[in-house]
Amino acid sequence: MFMQKRPIYGIDISSGSPRARELPRYALAILKNGEISHQSMLRRQKIFNMIQRDMPEIIAVDNIFELAADRKELLALMERLPDGVKLVQVTGGLHPEPLVRIARKHGFSFDPANPNDEAEACARLADMRVGHEVSLFEDITKIKVSRARSLGRGGWSQNRYCRKVHGAVLQRSREIESILKDLSREKGIKFEAANVKGFGGYVRSEFTVYAKRGEIPIHPMASNDAQVSVRSVERDKIRYVPLKQKNPRRKFTIVGIDPGTTVGIAILSLDGDLLYLKSFRGISPDEVVKLIAEYGKPAVIASDVTPMPGSVEKIRRSFNAVPASPGIEVSAEEKISLGKTFGYSNDHERDALTAALLTYRSYKNIFVRIEKKAPENADLELIKLHVIRGDSIEAAIEKVMASKPEKPRKRESSEKTEERPVDESLLKMRETIQRQGEQIHNLQEYLEELKTELVAKDRKISKIESRLSGFKKEAYSEVRKSKEIQIRDSTIENLKKELTHKNKTVKELRRRSNKLRKIRKMEIRGEGTPVKVIAAFTKESIAETEEKYGLKEGDVVFLENPSGGGAATAQILVEARVRAVLIPEDISHAAEETFFKGDVPVLKGIPLERAEDFAMAEPESLKAAIDAWEKEAEAQRHKAKEDELQNLFEEYRSERRRGLV
Repeated sequence: MFMQKRPIYGIDISSGSPRARELPRYALAILKNGEISHQSMLRRQKIFNMIQRDMPEIIAVDNIFELAADRKELLALMERLPDGVKLVQVTGGLHPEPLVRIARKHGFSFDPANPNDEAEACARLADMRVGHEVSLFEDITKIKVSRARSLGRGGWSQNRYCRKVHGAVLQRSREIESILKDLSREKGIKFEAANVKGFGGYVRSEFTVYAKRGEIPIHPMASNDAQVSVRSVERDKIRYVPLKQKNPRRKFTIVGIDPGTTVGIAILSLDGDLLYLKSFRGISPDEVVKLIAEYGKPAVIASDVTPMPGSVEKIRRSFNAVPASPGIEVSAEEKISLGKTFGYSNDHERDALTAALLTYRSYKNIFVRIEKKAPENADLELIKLHVIRGDSIEAAIEKVMASKPEKPRKRESSEKTEERPVDESLLKMRETIQRQGEQIHNLQEYLEELKTELVAKDRKISKIESRLSGFKKEAYSEVRKSKEIQIRDSTIENLKKELTHKNKTVKELRRRSNKLRKIRKMEIRGEGTPVKVIAAFTKESIAETEEKYGLKEGDVVFLENPSGGGAATAQILVEARVRAVLIPEDISHAAEETFFKGDVPVLKGIPLERAEDFAMAEPESLKAAIDAWEKEAEAQRHKAKEDELQNLFEEYRSERRRGLV
């Protein structure tokens, strides 16, 4: 029974622009079973309604941004596309070619001024599998279950209401988890779950499913208490994936693998085209082998590290492929630069792509020479395979041409139609048997290696157990020493504390010494007269200053707080024979009298430049103030003598009047 193919839509813009205020109109060409039908001046919404109805295999355009003004709008449009409908840019991926040139390459031409002709050209090229599929989403789906309404500020029944809502979220989460577990068992789809617990159930649950949204039988929904959202994970960059070419023979490929918990896989053709790039979490080696085999037969299996990891080596043996690695460490900047053209979703894909691209680059010049030297009808891929496996270009060409079958004699067309399918199926079966035989042989060799490694590991375990017994004896003697070590550690700790205290003392003394040297130098140079600051007019403060910096004859001191001091306190400074005492405010009469008797000037209002426990006075100002004090003191002494003589004279006169003299 003849099965009809799904149609292919070709779209080209007729008028307007997605970036203009007025909505654009489009020309639509529908290719179905080799026949073309046209529709003109359609709105975009009308076309999407038709897509929902007809479910075309491909929507073909010459520029994806004729459908949307920017990436955000394009993302919204692609989310509306039904599952299984591909958006294809027929002019290429990151570096598109003119549509006219591509059509000419494939044997037809059209009027570029006619939107209907351009739309038809897009549809026909997509039918020939020309172009790149536009991929905006990862093969990852996020499912979120959350509360459908706020819990509010609460009341008498708040706890019961909260428990009801959280219980609904819990129930819906368990239903979804059950569906995903069934899907995992049936199709091997992996998923991860993250739950946030709340009073009476879950506040929310999030599921990360490593599959396309269309492969998961879960849809958005909402009830009174719980809601479910389902969305695909957006890629960082738009990826352009070449459409698969229809070839009867499996092509040879270059495969880059980044092993680990998350496995990155990159597959290139021998022409350097990216056929596949993806990463999987928790995928088994057998699944990796099956996936790689779908895209061709690997000629080279590559890793971006040296030596090649064991898991990658196992996959390589399955295909009997040539191993490859860069031999040197590749920097992250170089990896980013290599993968930027193709685009990637994570570091695992980037590292796999780096391994494949570096391997292709190492063979690129040889491949160019092969294409120049090979005969016209030679199988270039087979020649490249022989060269990759170590043959020279000439030897590879000779092998391929020698194995090339002679052209069969002409037979009747009826014989061809009857015998050709049998021959082709037989060749495919032989190729499959040969490939499986190679895999079995390689796996047997690998099994023998594993057995040898197992024997070696058993010996190693025996040695380790013997060493462990010796370590136990040593540990027993170490335990006996532990008490002595604790005592020594305590002694060392005390000595460290004492040393720290002494270091602080030395540091403080050094600081004081440096200050005194600095003051002495300034004094010698005549830059100022040093003044030692005494915090308070008390015996303790004077003693502290004397201990730190000393008090010697001729020093000038500044009483920062002169209140409270008396004659006894002043006598200490007099006995120290200081040159002068500076004060910011008046002192007691008894102290002032003691300083006067000790011939120590007490000066008020002298300008100072302070620096911690020291100050600096301008020499001329200080000398003038001292001279003024001495003149005043001399006048007071002279007046005191006059008063004393006057008193003696008055006393004498009084005694004479009384007849005592």
